[in-house]
Amino acid sequence: MHLVGTQVIPEQGGRSGFTVEFVGEGGEIVSVSMRNDASRSLNRLNAVERAKTVMLELARSDTDTLNSGAGAEDKVKAARSARGAKDTDEMERQLDEGLEDTFPASDPVSITTSTIPTDRAKKH
Repeated sequence: MHLVGTQVIPEQGGRSGFTVEFVGEGGEIVSVSMRNDASRSLNRLNAVERAKTVMLELARSDTDTLNSGAGAEDKVKAARSARGAKDTDEMERQLDEGLEDTFPASDPVSITTSTIPTDRAKKH
């Protein structure tokens, strides 16, 4: 996978954790969801590095051992991201959550545009 971008998505404004999406050249998306600890040491600045560490640990792990355990805690849980699964309801929920976390913003969204008058006369 040739990486062309990353996206850091805060969960509840980062209080709950972050999801990091790695985007490949062919449209592949790999998501790593990480929950924040009690000290909230996970933040937007270190989330990508932490996600890379998680992916490296997963790549080095013995998947046969992970999948052969009897208990549910031994199983690897994998799920596609909302974007990858084209789950519009989940993407809308995440967007709404993100908007709620940024309200009230210092610069509210404006649906009107303003024009700046100039003193230049049109020449025909």
